[in-house]
This record gives sequence, structure tokens and C-alpha cells, in this order.
Amino acid sequence: MTKDVLLRLSAEAAADTKAVQELAARKAKVPREEVTGMHILRRSVDARRFPPVIDMSVRLFTGDTAEELFETTKFPFVGDKKQVIVVGAGPAGLFASLRLIEKGLKPILLERGVNVHQRKKDIAALSTQRKVNAESNYSFGEGGAGAFSDGKLYTRATKRGNVLNILSLLCQHGASPDILYDAHPHLGTDKLPQIIEQIRNTILTSGGQVHFSTKVVSFLKDEGTLRGVVTEKGETFEGPVILATGHSARDVYEYLQQEKITIEAKSLAIGVRLEHPQQLIDKIQYKNDKGRGEFLPAAEYSFVTQVDGRGVYSFCMCPGGFVIPAMTGEGQLVVNGMSSSSRKGQFANSGMVVELHPQDLPQEQFGGNLGMMHFQQALEERCFKAGGGTLRAPAQRMADFVNHRLSQDLPPTSYGPGLTNADLHRVLPSFISERLATAFSVFGRKAHSFLTNDATLIAGETRTSSPVRILRDKETNMHIGLAGLFPCGEGAGYAGGIVSAALDGVNCADSVVEFIGC
Repeated sequence: MTKDVLLRLSAEAAADTKAVQELAARKAKVPREEVTGMHILRRSVDARRFPPVIDMSVRLFTGDTAEELFETTKFPFVGDKKQVIVVGAGPAGLFASLRLIEKGLKPILLERGVNVHQRKKDIAALSTQRKVNAESNYSFGEGGAGAFSDGKLYTRATKRGNVLNILSLLCQHGASPDILYDAHPHLGTDKLPQIIEQIRNTILTSGGQVHFSTKVVSFLKDEGTLRGVVTEKGETFEGPVILATGHSARDVYEYLQQEKITIEAKSLAIGVRLEHPQQLIDKIQYKNDKGRGEFLPAAEYSFVTQVDGRGVYSFCMCPGGFVIPAMTGEGQLVVNGMSSSSRKGQFANSGMVVELHPQDLPQEQFGGNLGMMHFQQALEERCFKAGGGTLRAPAQRMADFVNHRLSQDLPPTSYGPGLTNADLHRVLPSFISERLATAFSVFGRKAHSFLTNDATLIAGETRTSSPVRILRDKETNMHIGLAGLFPCGEGAGYAGGIVSAALDGVNCADSVVEFIGC
């Protein structure tokens, strides 16, 4: 027999599993000795109260053996089955591959970068030696842009598919079961590589193939149908194609434009990465000058407002995290955020971005299908120059930026390559910088002490999503003009984040199954 119980606990009590079980048994009026197990169904922090409380929903088991925490998916051997080409080993490509195997098809996964462990070395060189490897960086390589990030799994894309199935597959490959019940689940950059490697092992042991350092440069087409792909080394792979190349594969967009494969410019959000001391965010969010204490997690925040008809909002908030260099080529300056599973770093950071539509840009300079991408490129080059022509990032204290005042110096930072003092109103276009400054004033009124010179703006946050959408049919997920091509995930303009990209990968795999007719 099972009984579900709602609990409201102190942070200290919620951290003690034995105490939680005893309290749940007492509330359910079940003798403690009859409880054979307990599962947490939901857990969240309510910081509106002082002191904050933990809301929990738990399931008690009595008499019967406790059910499994998650359902395990069985993967058949598909080495001798029909093959499907999957281009890109980010979340969309990896989960598309798993779904193809589950449905009895053989994925041939082609990744332009290297495996996730080799990526660590190349990323380390990016910060320490200021060397950018164009094929192995924070965007390219096994795991995609999500592999070295906070690993946030919170999504509003529930209408796209079974989110619990995605979380269960992650647990099956080594993720903590916490992600099944935390209100804002995350994996952490220290845990993601091992999970990604286990997914790769499942693909290989099931008879699929994974090819690293294999860059797709062109398509094999036959009378309006895609037959396969050609790599930079001249290899050919034949079969329907799930194109899941991520939001930074600009050469792919250029190839599609050249081949007249239908694409369009997509709305984008661009701004800065905002870094506060984590202790300050804890004080603000938990309303306690002593911070979060021993049992509460590093505090998060979420802000959104409208300024002159465009949204300005926080994006990819990383409690206890680090600001990282996320460029994919020389002459670019791009920043992003990541954090470990413990989130114990001394800084909090998030993107602070302004919504942009293609029509917002000067059309003579940034018009056409690739206009948003060209604007993105131009701004990254501008940030690079403003940083001094190195990987140092242009930065300014937050209150100074709002007051149009050049900072005298800059606070300590988690950004490894270092910062260069700059007037970000001169670095960013005014339609971005002025909206940011107005929004920061609004956010400062909502959260006392949030607008402070102890916080730093670091430019530029430009890779929030794809600047291009590869057009596909809503029912079949197939490209509207090229049969056999299934644009997929964030790079195709249909997802944003690990879970939504994974869901899109699953959906595209299902569409390929229907296309093949097996």
C-alpha cells in the first residue's frame, strides 16, 4: 500500500531523510515500523517565508517493496538494421540516437568535435593558453553546448513530449535521482561528462556508431530527396538525416543558404553576463544578512520586464557558478555561464539579455536569412576588440553602467582569462544597452541591493539560441523542401536547453521511423 504525504519542513529537517520519513509516517498515521520505503515526489524551496521552508511531497510504502524510482528503457541490438544519420552529438542528437535504437533503427552519429573527455583539455587550453580550437570548445564536441554548463533541466516545454522519460533516461545513465523531484533540477558540469559517456556506450553496445572529428560539409541529394551526407574527409554516409548541429554551427547555415535549402532569420536575445557575489544573492533571496546557512541551496533568481516593446530578462542563471569563454573561433569574444553540481562557487551569474527580432536590425547591413547571424558575429568581433584583442572580456560595474559612468576598477571575477575595464554603452548597440540599463533599475527596485557596484557586467552574451530557423513541416518534422532531412534541436531553431532539445530529438526520431515506414 502507498500513501502520499505533503510536508512543510525547515531546511535542516528536510536534509535528514530519517527525520522526513518519521514525520511523514506520523502525518499519514502509519506506524513507523510498518513503513518499508519512501520516495520523494517533489521538493522545492519557498523563500517567500522567513526563515525559508522546504515543501515536499513524499510517497510512503507499507507492506510492499518500494517501486523503482524510474522506469528503465531497454535498448535492442540494431547493428544489422536500417541506418539513420544523426549529425551532432548534443542533447538533440544523443536522445534522437537513443530513440532510434529503441525503435529498431541504427544511428550513425557524426560529431565534428572530439569526445567529451578530450574536450576538457581543449577547454582548459582556452582559458589558460588563450587558444581557441575551432572544432573543440564549449559549443562543439560530444555533449554539445550543454556538456559544460550548469546542466539545468527545468523546462516549460512539457507539451513537446514526455519530460519524465528524458529525466529517467538521464538517471539510467548515471544522473542523480534528485532530478526526478527537484522543482529546478540540474546536473552540474562535473557530472555531465560521465553521463554523456554512458549514453555513448549505450549507443555503441546497441550496434550504433559514433564518429568523432567527422565534420559534415555537404549533402547527397537526388531529385528533392536527401540520400546522405559527405564529410570533410570525403567519406559518405547514406540514409535519412537528423540535423542537430547546435546553435553555433554557422558554416552549416551558410551551406544551407548556398544550396537554397529553406531557412529564415530567427529572433534572438543578446546582452551581457551579470556576476554577483553569491553571498549577496543569498542574502537578497533568503532575506537574511547571514546568507543561506548550512542547509539551504545557493539562491537563484529570475527577472523579466518589458522595455520599449521588447523583453529584457535573466537567462541561464548559474548559482555558485563561473563565467566562461564560449567563442568558437579566433577574433570572437563570447561569454556564458556554468556551475558544478554542488554550486559552491563564490559567485552567481546569469545572462541578462534583450529580445531582438530580425526587423529590429538595419536591413541594409543585416537583412536576409543570415542577418541575425551576421549581427551576432559583428558584435562578438566588437567585444573582442573592446577586450584588447585577447580573450579578456570588456566589463563594467553594474551601477556605473546604469549611471553611464566609467568604472574606476573592477571587482574580482570567476572569468578565467580576465576582464578589461570598458564603457559597455560604447561596446553594445544602444538599443541593447539602454534597455538593459532601464531593466536593471526595475530589477533593483524589485530586489533591494541587486543593483550594486559589487556586481559586474561582462560582454557579450550572444549565443542564447540559434539566429536561424531551418524550416520544417509541423506534422512530419521534415524540411519543407527536402525530403529525408529532419532539422532538429536548438541549432534548427526548435529548442532551447537540454530537455527541450532532447525532446525534439525524440520527436524527430519518431518522425524518421514514420518516414522509413518500419
